[in-house]
Amino acid sequence: MSLLPLQSNRLKKAKLAYTPRNITLEKATSILFGKDIIPNSGDLVLAMVEKIGQHTALELANGRRSSLFVGDEIIVCYGNRYAPDQFEAEVPKDLLSCDLVASGGLASRMKCRHASMKNPTKIHPIGLLADSNGKRINLFDSALPNIIANQIQRPYIIAVVGTSMNAGKTTTAATLIRGLHNANYRVGAAKVTGTGSGRDTWLMMDAGSAITFDFTHAGFPSTYLLTPEQITSVFTTLTSQLSKENLDVIVLEVADGLYQNETAALLNSDIFAQSVDSVIFAAGDAMGAASGAQWLTQKKLPLIAISGRLTASPLSIQETIRATGLSVVDKETLSSPAIANLLNIPRKKSDTQASSVVDWRLATMTCSY
Repeated sequence: MSLLPLQSNRLKKAKLAYTPRNITLEKATSILFGKDIIPNSGDLVLAMVEKIGQHTALELANGRRSSLFVGDEIIVCYGNRYAPDQFEAEVPKDLLSCDLVASGGLASRMKCRHASMKNPTKIHPIGLLADSNGKRINLFDSALPNIIANQIQRPYIIAVVGTSMNAGKTTTAATLIRGLHNANYRVGAAKVTGTGSGRDTWLMMDAGSAITFDFTHAGFPSTYLLTPEQITSVFTTLTSQLSKENLDVIVLEVADGLYQNETAALLNSDIFAQSVDSVIFAAGDAMGAASGAQWLTQKKLPLIAISGRLTASPLSIQETIRATGLSVVDKETLSSPAIANLLNIPRKKSDTQASSVVDWRLATMTCSY
């Protein structure tokens, strides 16, 4: 193991990815390297781009996508990735060349890829970022604390889950946030599982979320291969932090599908069942919607509506209503202020005056479903 001083101007010139954005880099005064170094998930690494592959740009801390060039030095996190439409990858056991497996800044080593994906962009780790004593800088250093549940009163919580990646979960969550925002609700949001990327959280913010978190705020670059205890810790940390922000509603997005291990672990947990007031299920077709609805009902989770990509097809909507007996809500319905009444979402008692104004507006509107 070797420890060398790191000049601050070198860090400033490097491209800082989205995933490690919450770390205070002033503490990173050294580079840790050597053949005996085994990276951990969340460790920050200074790396050089060797060969451009699938990811041609890096999502920076401010959300801008910066084109990558061979020779660029970047600051990213080691982490595992599970993306059926892209890559499966795990943190390597060495500091040899590895892969950039997510544009949000995830260093890993690919195990397999979707047929539509190119080989990943190759990066060469220069060394782990460390303080003057050789202590590694890890994303967990910036984790928000988990607030004891009985110290706060949580607002109404809606979780958006789905059949798989690209089922329409993020769009469902964002348009729901927009509808509640239009109805004068104060909304907070969080993406509780997935791979570090700002795209979904920026969208939630643009839709009207007053405060938005993701699992990186709980100290994890991704949630793939976390233990059930770690998954529930992410959930409770983010919901407890949001609960102290005087919100009316929290909208949560749970990544991937019901059969993905970490998603299933969260949805099977007692804390999820006890905390979530309503669930909206996103699916691409009626068969997936019916199967997911049955799965959620068997778990006794409070499923209230179906949404997702299937809502682009009027025939799929009709099939889904027949198969599930549930309301199907499309983007237009979700983004309308009437969604609050349609889904029976309560408002804080302190907001009754504002509520009466909103209710008058809603009285003039109708919903499709």
